[in-house]
Amino acid sequence: MKRLLRTLGGEAVWPPPVWLMRQAGRYLPEYQAIRAGVPNFIALCTTPKLAAEVTLQPIRRYGFDAAILFSDILMLPWALGHGLAFSQGEGPVLPKLRDSAGVTALDPGRVAARVAPIMETVRLVRAGLSAEGFTDTALIGFAGAPFTVACYMVEGGGSRDFAATREMAYSQPDLFGRLMEVLTEASVEYLSAQAQAGAEVLMLFDSWAGVLSPSQFRRHVIAPARRIVEALKQRHRGLPVIGFPRLAGLMTGEYATAGVDGVGVDTGSDIAAVAAMVPTWIALQGNLDPLALVAGGAAMAGETDSLLRAMQGRPFIFNLGHGVVPQTPPGHVAALLEQVRAG
Repeated sequence: MKRLLRTLGGEAVWPPPVWLMRQAGRYLPEYQAIRAGVPNFIALCTTPKLAAEVTLQPIRRYGFDAAILFSDILMLPWALGHGLAFSQGEGPVLPKLRDSAGVTALDPGRVAARVAPIMETVRLVRAGLSAEGFTDTALIGFAGAPFTVACYMVEGGGSRDFAATREMAYSQPDLFGRLMEVLTEASVEYLSAQAQAGAEVLMLFDSWAGVLSPSQFRRHVIAPARRIVEALKQRHRGLPVIGFPRLAGLMTGEYATAGVDGVGVDTGSDIAAVAAMVPTWIALQGNLDPLALVAGGAAMAGETDSLLRAMQGRPFIFNLGHGVVPQTPPGHVAALLEQVRAG
């Protein structure tokens, strides 16, 4: 069995499997070469041959234990018919969803057709991994979790604190609940389609989970995650799911009750403290600072060593606490992998 799958099955594999969030992307010159020939980011995500090539690039270069589908968490609202564009620098811009008409306009019936190219990417990557001899590399599919996707839809893009989204959740709970319901059901279908196309692991990215109060976290992060995981496991027996409730802090242990097989830990959390909150059969994933990877050298080595020592003896997936940043030297990634694989 592949090392990542063994770890998500509760085995303390050592050295741990390793992959990096945003491992495919702007820090790699081979990605830049492809991106320069594509008119926009959405076109790249929906052109299967190119998206598959980008997904495979870091596997060829580094031999990670997992390939993760090259896409974006906002392709789901795009598939629902909500507007989406990426401005210069590839930041998302969406119409602000602030009323009942905006929720009613979302059309789950169009999702399957719009994401069909993404499913073809999954199939191409799965076939490519096999054809190129990466037999121990697992394929991860993913979606943005409902709350985080709702944040971008309500705000119309990124935000420091997602105040409009949080205010809507309090002052218009029925409206916000309808939006979350649509996104939860669509997430199940989207992730299930990825599993059918060949994804071996699924991941829920709740990048802004930590902006919520504990009561709202339970309602809008844990409850949807539990529904999604239960539905997926009913359809795809034995399929592991990783949840990443970024910035969750002390709520991370409670998040683990959602039925996930692995929990991603962000850079700002003490992973040893998180380990004390999470059952030992659930894998932890994380949480090297992406800027330590940029710095490289002794700083990166020291942080990596501390992380490995803290996690030895339990199911653990080495990763970053957030995604690879564009200024990351590719050679630092190679040095990191060498250290992790030495245990």
